[in-house]
Amino acid sequence: MEETDQASRSLGSRAIRSRVTLLDRLHARLSGLSRPATAFVSQPEPRTIGSFARGKQLTAGNFLVAGHLVEAPGFSIWALDWPDEGLGDLLHGFTWLDDLAAAGDAPARRIAQDWLGDWIARYGRGAGPGWTPDLTGRRLIRWINHAVFVLHGRDREFSDAYFRALGRQTRFLARRWHSAPPGLPRFEALTGVIYAGLALEGMEGLVAQAVRAIADECAAQIDGQGGIPSRNPEELLEVFTLLVWAAGALREAGRTPLGAHLMAIERIAPTLRSLRHSDGTLARFHGGDIGPEGRLDAALAASGVRTAAATGQAMGFARLSAGRTSVIVDAASPPAGIASREAHAGTLAFELTSGRRPLVVNCGPGTDFGPAWRRAARATPMHSTLAVHGYSSSRLAPQRIGRRAEAELLVDRPRDVRLQQSAGPEGTTLLASHDGYRSTHGLWHVRRLDLAIDGGALSGEDTLAALSAEERAIFDKALDRTSLQGIGFAIRFHLHPEVEARIDMGGTAVSLTLRSGEIWVFRHDGVAELTVEPDVYLEKGRLRPRAAQQVVLSCRVIDYGRQVTWSLARAHESGRHIRDLTRDPLPTLY
Repeated sequence: MEETDQASRSLGSRAIRSRVTLLDRLHARLSGLSRPATAFVSQPEPRTIGSFARGKQLTAGNFLVAGHLVEAPGFSIWALDWPDEGLGDLLHGFTWLDDLAAAGDAPARRIAQDWLGDWIARYGRGAGPGWTPDLTGRRLIRWINHAVFVLHGRDREFSDAYFRALGRQTRFLARRWHSAPPGLPRFEALTGVIYAGLALEGMEGLVAQAVRAIADECAAQIDGQGGIPSRNPEELLEVFTLLVWAAGALREAGRTPLGAHLMAIERIAPTLRSLRHSDGTLARFHGGDIGPEGRLDAALAASGVRTAAATGQAMGFARLSAGRTSVIVDAASPPAGIASREAHAGTLAFELTSGRRPLVVNCGPGTDFGPAWRRAARATPMHSTLAVHGYSSSRLAPQRIGRRAEAELLVDRPRDVRLQQSAGPEGTTLLASHDGYRSTHGLWHVRRLDLAIDGGALSGEDTLAALSAEERAIFDKALDRTSLQGIGFAIRFHLHPEVEARIDMGGTAVSLTLRSGEIWVFRHDGVAELTVEPDVYLEKGRLRPRAAQQVVLSCRVIDYGRQVTWSLARAHESGRHIRDLTRDPLPTLY
């Protein structure tokens, strides 16, 4: 019966996807019957930022998409046989055009022109997988941003084809933006309509509806604290960037964005500042990475919002900062429902950065490395927090998403997450707890973090405890299943790959050396067993996970509670005269 139900759900999901695809294709073809665009109203200025290194790699014929490398010098990107159909779909967003424009030389321009022209020849009449609202919006923005780059030196025939394709895509978006899922995909689609409608002759009439729609989406998707339902910092940055671009395009055309649009920008900016580490990168939580280089600073500067970092919680994250040290903690219940499609079971996990150097991190998103890594990355042991052996603080299970396809969402997640923050003459204190192990083991996880006033030390205390009579009864049953050996747990401190860990002082401490030469020392109270173990760091833009290390404190709960204390302190001699001015190299193909 269960297999029959799963098969029925799968068939239903495929039928819905097929209907949406059919409607997209129909409107893509109908859009070609409209009057084409012929020129730009004004000279567009590029806003998207690419990578010079990736642009040179593309010029050499090295295509790296979602962790897959295809080496094919001299071949069109559309003629290649990609190992996964979804990888080819990603190319239709044309984000690679940012990288070729960043390279900016004659070979990069020639490749950009050839690939764009080949796309028009193959897919420009409405065929192919690229005709979805989010990919079309993403593609339109890049085509317009880099118009000067791709049109330079080309003949009238190429230019006419380019503008015909732009007009068809703009009409398609105006008809189909509402079919994009709420959140980032819909913001991409609407920004594409606004961008193209303002830039192209004859498309101005499409703008008013998109302006109203993007304001409605801001009111529905951006909460009062400038957060989004997924609680993904990198996704929040992408939404913020699109809103800033759309607002900038409207102002340049002499129009004023609606109030809800502007208020969303004003709310998001201080939240992003709270989620930015001292090295300028975003905290890595709930499927987000550090963000494209330069994107955060560029978006904040373009927004014109000067509000400082939010105080208290920002999108459910708490921030401690002092001196050159920043600590960001996931201190709220994980996303629920459809918003948890990429969410992680990392409640009370933290990241610590010293100056320009990450020290303690989460392993990050595994999406680029296949389904197995994607699922593993979402588990609690892949985060710098406490995990009961064999369990995550939230569990994953396949769920039907309304009329859409099935996805693996967070279920049985912590619902009671508490947070207190206070500041005093010695520094800042955070006290947080969650009930993620209450239903399975009757246990609460309580975490206390104290950051010294100069940022030179972080003291921690992790407690697992059964507090009420009901919770103790659940704990007793869980303990019986272990033959009274105790419920095992581990507190993990995942280290950035650039950190070198070495056990010192007869096994009672770990020296952590950063690439800058700065040294931090990890100590604990001796209650748990200390080990340094192999680890992975899942980073976008690489072929495979990077090798790293993790500090692990292993222990057991036997009598309704166990407390473990630990500390991270900067070695005094290493903190003096540190001037960390070098930059990390960009990801390379290996």
